[in-house]
Amino acid sequence: MITVDNLNFSYTRKPFIESMNFAVKPGEIFGFLGPSGAGKSTVQKILTGLIPTYKGSVVVNQTEAKKRNSDFYEHVGVDFEVPSLFEKLTGRENLRYFASLYRHSLPIEPLLESVGLANEADKKVMDYSKGMKSRLNFIKALLHAPSLLFLDEPTSGLDPSNARVMKDLILQQRKSGTTIVLTTHNMYDATELCDRVAFIVDGTLCALDTPRNLIMSRGAATITYSYRENAQECQGTSVLAETANDSCLQRVLQENRLLSIHSSEPTLNDIFSELTGRKLQ
Repeated sequence: MITVDNLNFSYTRKPFIESMNFAVKPGEIFGFLGPSGAGKSTVQKILTGLIPTYKGSVVVNQTEAKKRNSDFYEHVGVDFEVPSLFEKLTGRENLRYFASLYRHSLPIEPLLESVGLANEADKKVMDYSKGMKSRLNFIKALLHAPSLLFLDEPTSGLDPSNARVMKDLILQQRKSGTTIVLTTHNMYDATELCDRVAFIVDGTLCALDTPRNLIMSRGAATITYSYRENAQECQGTSVLAETANDSCLQRVLQENRLLSIHSSEPTLNDIFSELTGRKLQ
């Protein structure tokens, strides 16, 4: 769906995006991760045709991005972090207007129902909560049934309930065959949603793989367990792949003295800190 070959871009004379190469497969959720200012949003703008002054090749849905025309956007949906809605129009009026910009569009009512806005559709957007605006902005990007969807921080600022709704909607789109490019600071969302992730640091792609492979490449998973010993609670630790050789663990299992057991492994947060030298708040 996307092929990027030797992408270079600069806002000034100093290089900002350097020698970037990657591909996005049809039907996958591909995540861009990295610190603020690393180049994630710039790459997304290049992929969506908003920045044509790049060097190298960026082919999106069989079209070189810098040569895109209006037909390009008949197949591409974009959900920006800040909702782009008309505040003085109702939710339904917003969808009707944006649907009119495309040659073909989906029925509005099922989209409203899918995000729980059917009963609020005739309320002006200025009276919507942030979560309601985010959900409306999301289905606005789906109006023309795009085959490629770009999402920028889709759960940013949402409470856990609305964030769960948004993530479920994203997974539904993937299930229907939509290719999704997700830009986020949220490593937990990336681990849950993305088939593959790319870490961008200082305009350079420094890691690209599945979340699972990236996590496991940074260290073996371990387990910590507690057990009773002489009327006291004791603890032990073992590498997950070596539990069969942990004589203490095997003994307390056989004697039914195990109290608890927990697994632990590196997270994308740990990888973020390792690659960037920063910690997420």
